[in-house]
Amino acid sequence: MVRPASPAPSGRPRAVAVVGAGMVGLSTAWFLQERGVDVTVYDRDAVAAGSSWGNAGWLTPGLATPLPEPAVLSYGVRAVLSPSSPVYVPPSADPRLLRFLAGFARNSTARRWLRAMRALVPLNSLSLAGFDLLTGGGVEARTLDAKSFLAAYRTAAERRVLLEELQQISAAGQSMEFDVLDGDEAREVEPSLSDGIGAAIRLHGQRYIDPGHFVHALGDAVRARGGEIRERTEVTGVRDAATGVTVLTGDGRDRRFDAVVLATGAWLGRHARKFGVRSLVQAGRGYSFSVAVEHMPSGPVYFPGQRVACTPLGDRLRVAGMMEFRKPEAPLDARRINAIAEAARPLLRGADLDARKDEWVGSRPCTTDGLPLIGATRSPRVHVAGGHGMWGITLGPATGLLLAEAMVTGERPAQLAPFDPLR
Repeated sequence: MVRPASPAPSGRPRAVAVVGAGMVGLSTAWFLQERGVDVTVYDRDAVAAGSSWGNAGWLTPGLATPLPEPAVLSYGVRAVLSPSSPVYVPPSADPRLLRFLAGFARNSTARRWLRAMRALVPLNSLSLAGFDLLTGGGVEARTLDAKSFLAAYRTAAERRVLLEELQQISAAGQSMEFDVLDGDEAREVEPSLSDGIGAAIRLHGQRYIDPGHFVHALGDAVRARGGEIRERTEVTGVRDAATGVTVLTGDGRDRRFDAVVLATGAWLGRHARKFGVRSLVQAGRGYSFSVAVEHMPSGPVYFPGQRVACTPLGDRLRVAGMMEFRKPEAPLDARRINAIAEAARPLLRGADLDARKDEWVGSRPCTTDGLPLIGATRSPRVHVAGGHGMWGITLGPATGLLLAEAMVTGERPAQLAPFDPLR
């Protein structure tokens, strides 16, 4: 067993293991390196192999809101059991999933949503600055300004839901600039919208990335700074002692570190539970594919009524959607892909939705209250970073920045108080 140096007398960690090589884990590793910490990153698969690869890639602090919301309750039981529903629950749900859904429903009230939104605002406000620190510090990737970011609807009546939500976001203390457009005005901005669109909202100040490319570039930067990334290495256990934390792996190469960060997404509870983290983390699986389009949008397009997100990536349009509460290891279900394609078909012009490529499913880690888990556990040497729901890409760098500060200084930043993993 390899033993790194003992912790510094001040308690500042010298060597830290990060379990999980997605956006959250690698951002935490990078910001720890900024503070002089040696890092080793473990992933049972590969860099960006999980939900960091095929998602929409939106950097939208203006839309990073709690998943449990009053609108979710309006779907009803029949809707969520339908394979074509944007929110899908399998009829054979196990007791753990039913417990999660009960907690999720309890938090889907206007009062609790507003409280959670207020908690997210300080983290959201750091999100774009976190990306700028990464790209300015040597990560060879870029964020793209959304020349347009449209939320498009069939009717003005459907648009009222988002307009009301934007008012609530503003009431929570987060500003958002936007324009209200009719269908013709929306098509002037984005000719790829069909005649079926009768109303839209254009959001300002948002960005997007190619998430797979960005996370790979982030991994390269961690390596270039001397960090080790051990891909295809299963972490089988974490043992805590006063002298450090031992990370046990399936290949038998166990190592001791001063501290560990668990950033394992939908599998967060697997190792965190024994350190006092009782919050349920459930896979909210999202699907995506890419298609050719006659006119590539100049920025992301969102169809909130169908919960379909479109992002221009290179010469193809990524089309993503679905919130499927299922086990993270379950195989891709072609019915979900078809449901997304059929939902987008009447709304997009010139999109070849029958010639799909890069069909993908990934498991986003969701909590019952819609807030991530960030910080120390019952052990001051074991930390967690996860449970961001749909916003792990948007909030990953800000999470890593604040968690690294907490670990190195021993003082929790005020922005992390609502995300206590032991809450």
